[in-house]
Amino acid sequence: MTVKIYEYKGCGTCRKALKWLEAKGIEFERVAIRERPPSKAELKRMLKAYDGNLRALFNTSGGDYRAMNMKEKITKLSKTEAIDLLTGNGNLVKRPFMMTKDDGVVGFNEAEWTAFFNL
Repeated sequence: MTVKIYEYKGCGTCRKALKWLEAKGIEFERVAIRERPPSKAELKRMLKAYDGNLRALFNTSGGDYRAMNMKEKITKLSKTEAIDLLTGNGNLVKRPFMMTKDDGVVGFNEAEWTAFFNL
């Protein structure tokens, strides 16, 4: 299974997720989320994995989210507008953002990741 993990080096949750993957012997490709946000296709696949819940893809605790007043705006965004915003600003994307060929998860929850990898 090819695993791509979008992460930010200054993110403690990302570091925890990377350490967990390494401990489990899962090989992965690291991608700097700020410099290279997930593609529209990846965001659409992740949105599908989260049953269309746009909020699940946003880094709601991030400074850009607050500065852009996204809490108020997110309910008014179409899926296309939200995906355009996320591809244009990696700081808005919930991290870590982990993708496989067909599926993925956002954020790091050990139980969720254990289930995802069938461990």
